[in-house]
Amino acid sequence: MASSITGQGIAAPVAKKDPFPIETHGHTRVDEYYWLNQREDEEVLSYLRAENEYLEQVMSPLKGLREELFEEMKGRIKEDDESVPYKEGSYMYFTKFVKGGEYPVYCRKKVGTEVEEILLDGNALAEGHSYFHVGGMEISDDEQLLLFAVDTVGRRNYTAKVKNLVTGEILSDEIPETEGGNYAWAADSKTFYYVKKDQQTLLGNRVYRHQLGNQEDELVYEEKDNQYYMGIFRMKSKKYIAIGSEHIGVASEFQLLRADDPQAKPVTFLPRGNRHEYSIEHFEDKFYIRTNLNGAENFALMQVKEEKHADIAAWEMVIPSREEVFFEGLELFKEFMVVQERKEGLIQMRIIHHRTGEEHYVDFGEPAYTAFISINPEFDTTVLRYGYTSMTTPRSTYDYHMDTREKVLLKEQEVLGGFDKEDYVSERIFVTARDGAKVPVSIVYKKDTPLNGTSPLLQYAYGSYGATMDASFSPSRLSLLNRGFVYAIAHIRGGLEMGRQWYEQGRMMQKKNTFYDFIDCSKALVALGYAAKDKVFAMGGSAGGLLMGAVMNLAPEVYKGVVAAVPFVDVVTTMLDESIPLTTGEFEEWGNPKNEDSYWYMLSYSPYDNVEEKAYPNTLVTTGLHDSQVQYWEPAKWVAKLRDKKTDDNLLLLFTDMSAGHGGASGRFEALKTLALEYAFVVDLAKK
Repeated sequence: MASSITGQGIAAPVAKKDPFPIETHGHTRVDEYYWLNQREDEEVLSYLRAENEYLEQVMSPLKGLREELFEEMKGRIKEDDESVPYKEGSYMYFTKFVKGGEYPVYCRKKVGTEVEEILLDGNALAEGHSYFHVGGMEISDDEQLLLFAVDTVGRRNYTAKVKNLVTGEILSDEIPETEGGNYAWAADSKTFYYVKKDQQTLLGNRVYRHQLGNQEDELVYEEKDNQYYMGIFRMKSKKYIAIGSEHIGVASEFQLLRADDPQAKPVTFLPRGNRHEYSIEHFEDKFYIRTNLNGAENFALMQVKEEKHADIAAWEMVIPSREEVFFEGLELFKEFMVVQERKEGLIQMRIIHHRTGEEHYVDFGEPAYTAFISINPEFDTTVLRYGYTSMTTPRSTYDYHMDTREKVLLKEQEVLGGFDKEDYVSERIFVTARDGAKVPVSIVYKKDTPLNGTSPLLQYAYGSYGATMDASFSPSRLSLLNRGFVYAIAHIRGGLEMGRQWYEQGRMMQKKNTFYDFIDCSKALVALGYAAKDKVFAMGGSAGGLLMGAVMNLAPEVYKGVVAAVPFVDVVTTMLDESIPLTTGEFEEWGNPKNEDSYWYMLSYSPYDNVEEKAYPNTLVTTGLHDSQVQYWEPAKWVAKLRDKKTDDNLLLLFTDMSAGHGGASGRFEALKTLALEYAFVVDLAKK
């Protein structure tokens, strides 16, 4: 059956060529589409609009399918829904959605009462804005003030505001250009700290102290090394405010401020050292440190008396590093500690009693899943709040009684439209990559989907920054599964699924392992009968979009179609430009092309630089004009070059959201329209 979208007879936009030479290490690359790097230029905007118009023309036969998919996905979502409340101080906090609303409403109730207090109404605040996002919320110690942040552009440039929860008044203390979610109140409920962004690089690099009513804020700390990302938070004990600086995969450092001293000067917990990554938690009179010190590759847990934190000799081992287990995180309570670990790619939660040392693990009971420590602001409780989901189990919230080991399901995400988890099957297999590495793959499909080599497959992966892509539930994904698709997540190298070495083997000068793993998983799934050879589709976004571009160059014949969302595809040029947000902080992820060996290796896989005159799969590319993570011109240039070079008649479409950034549309349902576009693209092609 022929596909209902062909693009035949519809003229595609042709970007002009304006050769721009870039010389590095005596080697010259000529970028014919460099001119697209001008966000405000009308010629650039006209080109992006022309691509959007072309997409709509080509996709017009699928208008009904797009609407059908959108309504299906929207119809599975309970419009009037709310989260399970959690206790902090004298209130229970929760969020809710109202029927017809695109944004959450943030609420609380005094413990023991049913009187609901609205902290923020996202729908009201979003009025008049095509994009809206609340970045972070912090309640003052006296529980009367709310510090929050909003972004109305999509550049992750947040304006901090303060609301008096007694009077409902928004105070005049308004601070622009801050890092969303990076705020902390001092104990006096009159002073707060925030992270200011450099407006060229969009990196948060300065911490300021603001006292309510004051016009001039005091600079408390400045990060001078632009390879470090910075954040700030109030520790669970409330005694300290911590300023964290992290050079991803390389080193970290924390500064401490006493929360009860509004004039406190930062004290370094432990000075940064090359290849020493650590994080800290405070409990009673000591700190717990998650550290890779002394070769603890998968991280160890140590403790130290509060006053001796900077003396490594005083640090005591609590849990040593283990080769087969990656230590991910820690949650502390008065009687227990909860250690989040990862073994053979799966999350485990280890419960340890402080006094007796007795320990046990939470039993999750499925072959592929993800679990995570949820919001646990209270110390004095024996109840752990955690989240759980699998590829067949909707997101669930549990209370786990650490003393009795009783597990109580508080809520499972309600999926409307007749969903029954028993209709679906989840599997977890290991694929042997070309170099012998065993790559985990999580798979889900509907029970009646044939596994005889005739079904379409959509394979997703990310594979960078040590980010783990766990097996989780997606109500929207049901629209693919119900149409006979097999869906797979390839847990390829570059993530941390199998421990620190898994990450190390997929970055810097071993980055190509990420791409090879993905291709090898696709081929294996075909060989095992999960998919038809001519119905394999690939999807990835951001650094996963780099993955898409790389596999299209390396093995275009494997894929019928590719969806690349906000793809990082112009690797070398971007990493040479230190004025672009994120560049300097990522030299240890990709390499610094100013070093000759890194330059040639990065150039050998950079998707934009390796576009050739050959056949490519059907391709849908999405981006956002205001993207601060991957600038819109990378996918725009890539599409222009692909259109000029490719020798096939396959589809090549670019969608630019002219009012959004890296995360796409901001509304609860509005974002589904882009997903409906992507799903319609692959569903239609699977029929061909």
